[in-house]
Amino acid sequence: MSLILSTAVGIAAETAEHHADPAIPFIAAAIAFGVFLLLGIVTWSYRDVANRTTRGRDAASHDSHGH
Repeated sequence: MSLILSTAVGIAAETAEHHADPAIPFIAAAIAFGVFLLLGIVTWSYRDVANRTTRGRDAASHDSHGH
């Protein structure tokens, strides 16, 4: 496990030396914001699903005999 960890640290150190671009954190933040925004939209789209399914199930369960 330490071999994998030391290799990962070495690779991270090399990339940090070669790519000292200050715009990278802003790009990562923009991507993360976009992902969270997309997930929020998906969650918002399911906001009334429980109410719609119970209304449909209640209406379908009543038969014409009044039981």
